[in-house]
Amino acid sequence: MAQTVDEDGTVDPWRRRVRRSRRQMPLWQELPLLLVVAFCLAVLIRTFLLQAFFIPSGSMEDTLLVGDRVLVNKVVYDVRDPVRGEVVVFRGTERWAPQVDDQPEPGFVGKLGRTVGDLVGVSRPGEKDFIKRVIGLPGDRVACCDAQGRVTVNGTPLDESYVLENSPLDVPPNPRECRSRRFDEVVVPPGQIFVMGDHRLVSQDARCQGPVPIDNVVGRAFMVVWPSSRWATLPVPETFGDVAGPPVAAPAGPAPLQPLPQGDVALLLPLTAALAASRAFRTVASGRAT
Repeated sequence: MAQTVDEDGTVDPWRRRVRRSRRQMPLWQELPLLLVVAFCLAVLIRTFLLQAFFIPSGSMEDTLLVGDRVLVNKVVYDVRDPVRGEVVVFRGTERWAPQVDDQPEPGFVGKLGRTVGDLVGVSRPGEKDFIKRVIGLPGDRVACCDAQGRVTVNGTPLDESYVLENSPLDVPPNPRECRSRRFDEVVVPPGQIFVMGDHRLVSQDARCQGPVPIDNVVGRAFMVVWPSSRWATLPVPETFGDVAGPPVAAPAGPAPLQPLPQGDVALLLPLTAALAASRAFRTVASGRAT
């Protein structure tokens, strides 16, 4: 069996055979393999790390426009809780009505493309996928409005420069509709968040559909990645830095002593006198024995 000598004079027939076999693989064989590997990596990244979401409605305008694609971090809330002011993608509860625009039923090719797009994370969201801004955290007291018509969180008003069109103040509040800007104070339940859209005039959010469980949050939207003309990050607005934490209930202390009724005092006086006399008698008897 002939052996091949390397440039440095060593014999390495195995490495030579591997290199020869790699060079001999035609492009039509390598290309499908590379495509399969790339597809598997995209699916893994989409499932566990990052996912691109398509914006289907105008409830977050002008922060996010219809047709924008945002990049969502799916692992950040595995290590920490959401923060006020962050934009999050979540699955709505049964109370949340779909906000996806009606689309004609796609054909076979359309369904196939949608399936592949969903696998790699670039398709349209489902009917129960929503994107809103976190306004209140568990225990927060969220209400509207103060004298200037602003939302308050734990008594602190928010200067929401990101709001495009606010809901009118003269519409009476209705817990089943999000038409009014005003709503009664809401204490956010444990394990849930209070979310609202930036385009308040058209947004259907926690004002009328209720808070969202943190377990339903898919991840944080942190960047607009498409179209390229709208590349931008989605930071937390400065106004949320002024919001204090939720009020903490005072710890329960020992119950204050209550005065006994006069009848009970009268009953205790003879008993107390008898016990004192018995103790004095035992003391005298003990002294004599000594």
